[in-house]
Amino acid sequence: MRVVHVTTAFPRTTSDPITPWLVELVRRQRQAGIDASVLAPAYRGGPRKEPSGIPVHRFRYAPSLLETLTHDQTVPDRIRSRPTSALLVPAYLMGGCIAATSLGSERPDVVHVHWPMPHALIGAAMRRGAGDHTAMVCSYYSVEVNWVVRRMPWLRPFLAWTIRSADAVTAISSSTARAVREIEDRPVAVIPYAAALPETPTVVPRAALSDPDAPLRLLFVGRLVERKGVEVLVRALARLRHLRDAELVIVGTGHREDSIRRTAALENVSDYVYFAGFVDEERLAGEYASCDIFVLPAVVDARGDTEGLGVVLLEALRYERPVVASEAGGITDIVVDGVTGWLADPGDAEVLARKLFDVASRPEEARRVAIRGRLEAEARFSWERILAETGNVYRSAREARRERLR
Repeated sequence: MRVVHVTTAFPRTTSDPITPWLVELVRRQRQAGIDASVLAPAYRGGPRKEPSGIPVHRFRYAPSLLETLTHDQTVPDRIRSRPTSALLVPAYLMGGCIAATSLGSERPDVVHVHWPMPHALIGAAMRRGAGDHTAMVCSYYSVEVNWVVRRMPWLRPFLAWTIRSADAVTAISSSTARAVREIEDRPVAVIPYAAALPETPTVVPRAALSDPDAPLRLLFVGRLVERKGVEVLVRALARLRHLRDAELVIVGTGHREDSIRRTAALENVSDYVYFAGFVDEERLAGEYASCDIFVLPAVVDARGDTEGLGVVLLEALRYERPVVASEAGGITDIVVDGVTGWLADPGDAEVLARKLFDVASRPEEARRVAIRGRLEAEARFSWERILAETGNVYRSAREARRERLR
């Protein structure tokens, strides 16, 4: 089977953190005998050599200096921070469609479109290039659906078309699947592509949960953007410190860092909030292993977006760390309150602080829940399961395409 993945961005170097899950998905598909490749936009004209060892077709859409619509930021964030970037969108789509039509002439069996707003146009061009014989799978990741529904409703008919035009549809979480079905009522397979777990490392329980006199070490990992809710976590830390000694480590970078630092200063907890910035895999593993509780305090941002799934929760569960997260978006696919972790109301620092204190006050229960969380995550989010479910979607898409052509 020949499969072409259409995506917004693909790693430019071996250290590029962009979509590592997609690299792993394609790599594993190729190991399984699928002829999988990628169609992605160029970034400033390059790269000339693919660091992943995966066949990648880079389409050009502007002079090198202007090819910055993707990779450094999501396209919506890039346009919001630099509105003139929107002028590149027509050329981006044209460049993608031209490249896709050329690839379509090679008759791939499946074009797998990630973020179909607007990449379904590119997928449709590839299908036309193949004489309509190529099946199209569209995978939705929350942000594009929420963006249209809440901020750009005039694009809703186009969003509905992307869903209708696909031969099969997937979503990253149950909440995203519901949102897709509200736009266009059709079957949606829930496949958390970004969440597959690698091998579980050796885990060592932390002592602080069992020692009320030891500082409680909280950890957040992720981009410092509004929907992550890190300011809420900082305010919760300030309230938690009235109950016991605690500190917070923040791993990640983003445009909200200054706002988070200001919040820490206003709450008088600057000395207990540590900004680690972007770290390599070895350092990140150490941060997970050395925390007492992992926290994902997601909120609904000004664009109406929130967590599509919360992959970092799965990473924390690999280390058997108790996780506390907001009851928002796709997080509830991973965290069942009191079963695999704990949930708190989004945006409520007081409730979050109390939840963190309660978890820290019951170390044996926290340990049992963390172990259960790891076992559940391994069962539900393994690569074996995700590859099998993806294969089923490809087969159903090809059958649907054959039915349409009869």
